[in-house]
Amino acid sequence: MFVIETKNLTYTYGAGTPFEKTAVDNVSIGVKKGEFLGIIGHTGSGKSTFIQTLNGLLRPTKGTVLLNGKDIWEEPKKIRSVRFQVGMVFQYPEHQLFEETVLKDICFGPGNMGLDKQEVEKRARLAAQFAGLPEELLDKSPFELSGGQKRRAAIAGVIAMDPDVLILDEPTAGLDPQGRDRLLEQISDYRKKRGNTILLVSHSMEDIARFADRVLVMNAGKAVMLDTTANVFSHGRELESMGLRVPQVTGILLTLQEKGYPVHPVLTVDEAVKELRPLLKKGDAHRGA
Repeated sequence: MFVIETKNLTYTYGAGTPFEKTAVDNVSIGVKKGEFLGIIGHTGSGKSTFIQTLNGLLRPTKGTVLLNGKDIWEEPKKIRSVRFQVGMVFQYPEHQLFEETVLKDICFGPGNMGLDKQEVEKRARLAAQFAGLPEELLDKSPFELSGGQKRRAAIAGVIAMDPDVLILDEPTAGLDPQGRDRLLEQISDYRKKRGNTILLVSHSMEDIARFADRVLVMNAGKAVMLDTTANVFSHGRELESMGLRVPQVTGILLTLQEKGYPVHPVLTVDEAVKELRPLLKKGDAHRGA
């Protein structure tokens, strides 16, 4: 059974008005428990609207969202409990920090779940560890932190609720490359240790290639591809026609393949080395002859 499933999901802004626009159009997909799903699409493809329907921030115009097999809107008065199970981290989440200390900010989410104070603080400290936030920062004001540290604090606040599903919308936007890599590695480690499901929306094809088990491609409100990461990025020219690009190393291998070289498109530099080594050996042999 899928942890999250959508059936004929449609969301239309301004329905019945002259400004009506369908942002998500008849999307039916399933997300497996414990998987790391990447979501890509050009600006305006519907991916941000789509993820907001998954935890009830937006109610579908048509279709259903199932969480562990149950329609999340079956009991509208309980939709708040869905948001504890499907945690959402928005782009630039540090703008939502507001408490006196970092620890209090991380405690805010689990504190609203009816847990006792000791359990709330235990969860908050563990979440800070998962997000890579040093213990000595927890008593500081969140406004004293660096940009990257604020981002980690905001993510820890969602992790502290221990959601079955964690949805991240461009979590590394604005971070330097080293900070971006470290944050995504810690999120991936969190998933492996807790068994949670991760949905990552990103414009960085390299990040998606490195961490995602499968990739969902959105275009004009529709789910046009859902497959393993390698299979999706093997459709490089098709992705380019949608305004997307493949990881740089994959693009190089695709070009070589189109020129007749016996290589397969891959996702990482290490894999590319393995693909290219036989060609380089052949070149050395010819030169030696």
